[in-house]
Formats: sequence, structure tokens, C-alpha cells
Amino acid sequence: MEQWQMEMRQWIDNGQLRQATFSQLRRKDGDTPPKTAIRPVELRGGLYYQLEYHYKTKVTHENVPQAEAASRLIELLDEQYRQALIKTDEADVQLLFNKKGKAAILRKPATVKNKTEALSHNRQKQYVLQEGDAAPFLVELGIVTKEGRVAAKKQDKFRQINRFLEMVTDILPYLPEDREIKIVDFGCGKSYLTFALYHLLAVQQKRQISIVGLDLKADVIAFCSDLARKLGYVRLTFQVGDIAKYEEQSAVDMVVTLHACDTATDAALAKSVEWGASVILSVPCCQHELFRQVANEALSPLLSHGLLKERFAALATDAVRAQLLEVLGYKVQMLEFIDPEHTPKNILIRATLGPKTDADRKWREYTAFRDSLQLAPYLERALADKLPTP
Repeated sequence: MEQWQMEMRQWIDNGQLRQATFSQLRRKDGDTPPKTAIRPVELRGGLYYQLEYHYKTKVTHENVPQAEAASRLIELLDEQYRQALIKTDEADVQLLFNKKGKAAILRKPATVKNKTEALSHNRQKQYVLQEGDAAPFLVELGIVTKEGRVAAKKQDKFRQINRFLEMVTDILPYLPEDREIKIVDFGCGKSYLTFALYHLLAVQQKRQISIVGLDLKADVIAFCSDLARKLGYVRLTFQVGDIAKYEEQSAVDMVVTLHACDTATDAALAKSVEWGASVILSVPCCQHELFRQVANEALSPLLSHGLLKERFAALATDAVRAQLLEVLGYKVQMLEFIDPEHTPKNILIRATLGPKTDADRKWREYTAFRDSLQLAPYLERALADKLPTP
């Protein structure tokens, strides 16, 4: 093992690495980001290292556990990059690799003062929208002042918007780059996140996009339409309408549905599959359908209590949704969207379309789960023509 590799493991294992930037590709490869930035982040599971991949037209993020980080960074430098600038508690270190892969190591005194400062700095850097950035939509919605200061009563909303945008940046590689991106937001409400999504893609990243926000409340749609015009968001439109009856699109790249009640979420998921959407972001709300159906004698100690049954039925509903989407070729992740202290309805279903793998096995797993709980889900009926025959 070379000296720089041993030192990298020591820096990671001892929690001493504060910042790093890898650059200068060993070979030109369209799939490899020209630059990767690394920083430590404190998450609920402990210390992670966030890898921020900088492509020409997008930035994506990946959080790697501390135990895996050293091997991952060494692999990146061995295979992809010829230069690294690494800031640790003790020194700033520059690695310069020659054509044979041998590294020259240059050092100078550390510029990062301490761990607390570094982690605080990195937590701030995680935000897509920084405090102090008076984005016009944030000002108009009362999230920040004209000077960019987050309003005291809107701190949670500001964090929620940033959490949503972080999740969006992770799925950007699944969206087209050579044409307009079509997005539909079902049950958009006052559209905090819809405006944030437009700001990220159209304003910050200069992508060609069109977004349609749909909601049943005419007064809310009128408010959002007026604000979009005021902001000059010409490719952001709002309509009054029902999710299940919406037929104005034939193909959509991304569907967002946040807190659509009960089977309205399923109607949105079915529409997403029908359109061949590459990305689905869904936060379900109240879930009553399976609560009325679920039955299993072995689970009677659980299902005999209303509160427990309600929570179990909600989890079963999301499990049904995830498995049916996976049968159809989506990779599904269940993510915590908002801190549970604010709302128990904090699960975000993030699905990205890919090739079908193990569809038959996943279908068998689904039917076994469904039948064990005596369920007849709306979503299965809505997707019947695309699912395997019973």
C-alpha cells in the first residue's frame, strides 16, 4: 500500500478529513464527472462523507458511511483522477499523479481550524438554496426577507424545500438533457416545492422544462398562476383538475405528488406508469383503502387496536405501491422526507425507471403479501393491463 493510501485511511478512520477535491481526469469519459468534492456530514446514522459529483450540466450527491469512505476515495484516485487537494486537521495535502499512477505529495499548514467549524460549514453547504440567497420565489412566498434572511416561522419550510431539492438533484441523471423535460405536480397546493423545482431546473441549471401544477382548489390555482406570471416563470402553469381524470398529457418525464389523499396517490402513480415517467416522487397522505380491507388471524393482536392497525395499513399500502412499481421496472427507495416530529406522514417514495429485473419473482412476492393480508388494492386494478396475469 502506498503512503498516500495509508494516510487516506488514517484521515478517514480518525475523522480528520475535512474537505477534498478530486480533479484532472485520467482519461476522457462522458460518464465520469470532471470534478468530485468530498466533505464530512453528520447524519442520523453517524458520520458520513458526502461525494458531490460535478458534471457539465448537473451536480449529484452520494453519502458514503465512514467505514466505506476510505476504500471509495482510494478507488476514485486510482482509477479516475490525477489530482487531489485534501484538507485535514493537520495539513493541506496535494496529490499529483503521473502517467504511471505514482503520486507526488505536497503539504502545507492546515487551513481548516477544527472539526466543529468544518462540519458546521459542510452542513450549510449541503443546502441547494443557501440562507442569504433572496431567490424571488422565496421572497414572494414569505420564506425569506428581501435581504435573504429566513423568516422565523418558516425555518421548517425552508429546510423542507432544501430537503426536496436534494432528493431531486440525486435523480437528475434520469431526466433528458437533449430536449424539454416535462413535469406534472399532482395536488400541488400552494406550490412551495413546485416553484422551488422550477427555480432549480430552469433558473439555476438553465434546463428546458415545462411544469404543470394540478389541484382541486380554484383559489389556490389562481394564486399560483398569478405568482408564476409575476416571477416570469413562463413554462410553469397551473390548472384546476382531478388527478384521476387528468388526460392532457401523453408522455411525462417526472411526476411529483405530495400529500395526495388515499387512492389519489395511487391514481397519480398509475398515471406516471402510463406516461412512462422516468422519475416519480410521491409523499402519500391519509391512507384509508387498505385499512378497511386488511385481515390476518395471526396478526389479530396488532389489528385489533385501531391506532396500530392504522399505522400498519399505511405501511402495507406503501409496500404495495413500491412492489408494484418494482414489478414494472422501477427502482424504488423509501426516504424520510420531513422530521417525524413535524408529521408522521413523512415517507417519500422515490422511483426511477430502469430495465425490468426479476419481475416474475417480485410479482410472486407481491401476490403472496397481498393474499396474506386479504388485500385488493386500487393500484393493482389501475395497472392491471401492465402487470403479469394472475
